[in-house]
This record gives sequence, C-alpha cells and structure tokens, in this order.
Amino acid sequence: MQPRLLPLIAAMAAATSVQAGSLEFTNAPVPTNDLDKRSVLTSQFAIVDGKKLDVDYNTLMRSGDKPSPWSMPFGTLIDIEGEVVKAEDGSVRVSNDNDFSSLIEGKRGELFMVSHFESRPAAMYLTQLKQNRKTGKLEALRTRPLDFSEFNGGWVHCAGSVTPWGTHLGSEEYPPNGKEWRDGNVSGYNAEMVRYFPAARGAADADLPSLALTYMNPYDYGYNVEVSVKNFFKADVAKHYAMGRVAIELSYVMPNQKTVYTSDDGSRVGLFRFEADNAGDLSAGTLYAAKWVQTSPWYPKDTRVEAALRDGGTADIEWIELGHATDKEIRDIIDSGVTFADIFDEDVDGCTVIGNRDASSECLKVKDGMEKAAAFLETSRYAGISGATTEWEKMEGITLDPDTSTMYLAMSRVRTGMTDGEGDMSVPYNYCGTVYGLDLDDDYVATRMYGVVAGIPRTYSRGALVDNPYPADGPYAANNCDLNGISEPDNVTFVPGYKTLMIGEDTGQHQNDVIWAYNVESKQLTRVQTTPYGSETTSPYFYPNINGFAYMMSVIQHPFGESDEDALQADEEARAYTGYLGPFPGMGAEEDDHGHGHHHW
Repeated sequence: MQPRLLPLIAAMAAATSVQAGSLEFTNAPVPTNDLDKRSVLTSQFAIVDGKKLDVDYNTLMRSGDKPSPWSMPFGTLIDIEGEVVKAEDGSVRVSNDNDFSSLIEGKRGELFMVSHFESRPAAMYLTQLKQNRKTGKLEALRTRPLDFSEFNGGWVHCAGSVTPWGTHLGSEEYPPNGKEWRDGNVSGYNAEMVRYFPAARGAADADLPSLALTYMNPYDYGYNVEVSVKNFFKADVAKHYAMGRVAIELSYVMPNQKTVYTSDDGSRVGLFRFEADNAGDLSAGTLYAAKWVQTSPWYPKDTRVEAALRDGGTADIEWIELGHATDKEIRDIIDSGVTFADIFDEDVDGCTVIGNRDASSECLKVKDGMEKAAAFLETSRYAGISGATTEWEKMEGITLDPDTSTMYLAMSRVRTGMTDGEGDMSVPYNYCGTVYGLDLDDDYVATRMYGVVAGIPRTYSRGALVDNPYPADGPYAANNCDLNGISEPDNVTFVPGYKTLMIGEDTGQHQNDVIWAYNVESKQLTRVQTTPYGSETTSPYFYPNINGFAYMMSVIQHPFGESDEDALQADEEARAYTGYLGPFPGMGAEEDDHGHGHHHW
C-alpha cells in the first residue's frame, strides 16, 4: 500500500498546480488575560475553496502519556541498554521537549507517527495511530522508543521532514564541540549525553563532564537520521554521515529525490546542499556550502534604518563543493578515533579566521590528508575555511512551493554576522527575524535569496530607529515584536496550490508563540494558533490527503520552559503537547495520489 499512497512529489505538485485553490483563516485572538495566555487558541474557522471549516487543535499525546497499559510513558528517555535514564535525584527523566512529529504509513497501510524529543540524551518515539475513517480524527494506540544503541544514542532531535519516498528524516542539533574534548573541558550541556551510558548511572551532575571525556565521542552526534517504518515492531534507523555534521535544524529533500538542503541553527552558521549519488538514497553524495553574494545595499554596522527597510536583503547564491563521501567512509573515520586535534591546527601560519571575529573566533588550518574528515565531521568550520558564507544567524525551517520552485527558509534573528559590516553580508539588523525565499533552477539548485516577510521591532535595539514599546501596564507589555507580525520565525511549511506559507515561531519576543498563515500573493498575514506561556511552536507540517483528510501537525514544546516560569501553577501544565490542526477534507489530490510522502495539503 505504501507505493500507492506515497507518490513522488512531482506527481503531487502537478496535481496541485492546476487546482488554484483558495485558503483563508480567521485571525486567532491575541492572548490578553492569564487564562488565554496559558491556553492553546486557534482561528475560529478556515474557508477552503469556499467551504467554511472549524479549526480545532487536537492533542494526540502529551509528554508522559501512556496510550496503552504496556506503553512506556511518551518521552521517557532510555540509555544504551534500554534502561530508563534517571536524573541526579533518581527520578526518571521524561522529556517535555517534544519536537517534530511525522505521519508515516507502514507497509500494510497502518498509520504511524515518529516523534522527536529535543533532549540529551535524545529520543525518538514510534506511535501507532488509528484514523477514524468517517471523521478523520486520529488517536494514539501504542508507543515505544526507537533503538539508537547502534549509534551510541541520539542527540537533540529538533525539526524534520518526510522524504518523497515516505521515510522520516530527522535531525541532531547543536552537536558537541570537539575542541572541548581536545582541551579536557566539556560543558555541562554536552556532558548530559553521558547519561546514555551505564558508567554514568547514579552519577552526580558535577561528575558528568569528566565522565564524558572517557565515555563520549563528540563525533557520534550531529547528523541526519532517517527512519523507515515497516510496522510497529520494525522500524529501521540510519544516521547519514555523508550529509555532513552541523547544528541541523532540518534537512529537506527536493522532488528529484537527490537534492537536499540542510539548515544550520546557531550563530554564524552556513547553508548546505547535498546531492545524492542515487535518487531516494541518502547514504552517498556530494556536499556543498552556499556563498552569499550580496546585491542589495550594504548597511555598515549600527546603521539606523526604517522598519520598511528591514527586509533581510538580497543576494545571488553560489555553491562551493566541500567533498564527496559515503556513510561508511565517514563512520570508519569516526571509529578510527579521530579527534579535533587530528583534523586541525589552530593559530598557526596560514590558518583561516572563522567564527565571531572576536575573543571567541578561531584561526584554523586543516592538517594534510584530513580534508574529508574536516568536510564531514566539522562541516561548518570547513565551509568557512573553504570560502563559503558562515554568517547567518539562527537558520531554521525549510519548505518548498513546488508550483513556483521557490524554497522558503526562516532566519529567527537577523543580527551578528549578518549585520556587522564585515565578511560577505551586511543587511539591516532585525531581532524579530525574517523568512527568506530562494529561487531554484530546473535542477533545484538555489540561485538567488531574498527577504519575503519580516518581523517588526517595537523596542529600541542596535540598528533600529523604533522605540515604541507596548505600555508597561497593559496586556501586551511582554512583547518586543509587533503582535501583528512574525517574531523569530522557526519552522515553516507550504500549502501548494493555495499560495499559503505557514510560519511557526520560537520566540522570546512574543510572550505567546504563534503559527501564522501568510499568503505569498496578497501578502496577508493571519494568526492561526497561539501557544501557552514559555512554549515553542514546533513541527507545523502539512499532509494534503490521508484517506480523504488533511492535517497540519502542530507540537507545543516545553510550556513555561522559556519564560513565565513563575506563572506555572501545576506540574501538569508543563507537559508538552503533540497534536494537529484539523482534520480537514483532503486537499489537492485524490486518495490514491495524495503526496503523503511530502508535507503539504
């Protein structure tokens, strides 16, 4: 049943391109009181092709839920031996860091969900779902953690995508810095991973850094993870070392099944493209890094600009080849015990300065014969050494409008290397962020990049003229970005045939994060969902037609976890939500040809 229900993206795109559908949402309210600020609010209704439909948020599971008596609580972390991970005080660790959750069909047509937990150690859970064939409502039947012992565990699984061939493509964000192992000084953040190994059972938190030096290899983590689901008991997991190692937000496979874009989340990061040797096989290919060749005006550091000019800038995009590899080649290099000191010399003649160009910058030179190790184990550093642009800030979600061959890429913040007047780029400072568009050629190679929709600062900051904060005694006081615009955009998804880009937020500048609908033709921005205090919108992802129904996955990560901790009234409120908006009638394709292997209605 999988081949019938998971056609190529190209077939789905052809079906939707002739549809020219219409999609509108009513504006969800801005939370103004305590009850609304700790609730999930949505648009009252949507109008799809002239039909009025209710918009509801449906929770499939919250962290800690057990859909069946024999299920492990959703989000429970396990170690390399399958034992539950315990904190220093002996309590079982159940993660509230729910992130991307995909909908995947098994070999016999069953519906499954693969869910990320953005923790250290990380977890992915496989959940079997039941779909009501009359109403479309989804229900969790049973869930279990996937086994990552073959890879020494999973790491900070953030966003993800679904490949054209119907597999789950996940991520490992913010990989541990190999320099810390060279210098014998592992941070507490990285050292938490050592609880995946039996040697750390019962250890105090203060002892984890020293244990990490012995039992962890930083180069085990930071890769794309592909999951192929056959049934509830059989799901194959692979790490694709040949796709490079960066702070992966997500990777997105183009309709040709060979070109893949990877976003690098962090400060002074790069944009990467992988060209697989064979369609539908990510285990071998050539890795490239982007170079921004600015065509918009150059804004020196601290240039004051009007809000209308904070559009993100424009540039031509060139590509620098970093190397070719197979998964096995890179895994063999890792297993050889290679270290940061084996790959690089630092502060020597001929080194290249990369990083923040301040006290935290680095001057590195690749040692003779270590180019492949540098390219695939230290991809962002090697990209900078090779002349690619590594100045982007907080690069996040990726999606595609197949009708126009436009790729969309979210940048949560436009600052630091993007605005410092040095290097390849200097565009207007905007702490509220920008979603960029990238034009793709016939081979899906990006050639041009430009700002599409940007947030609007309300308070004074470097490079901004505005100083118009919301009243300190009013309900909007905690918002530094305008409430009628985006703030720190994160994950994005596109509704093909409907000219609608969905934008999720991960923001400290809006008190309640928002999912927006943005019509790329009319430029209308509509608030579709808000989330409780201190939570992040993750995993907005469209499925056009699953047995006659459409869904947008929507996950609410760590309520009260990033702000307003003092507003938490009960532990129950802090549990994360994994759910969806819908169900809606199937959109854009017939049941036998619906594009479930992609992420659109």
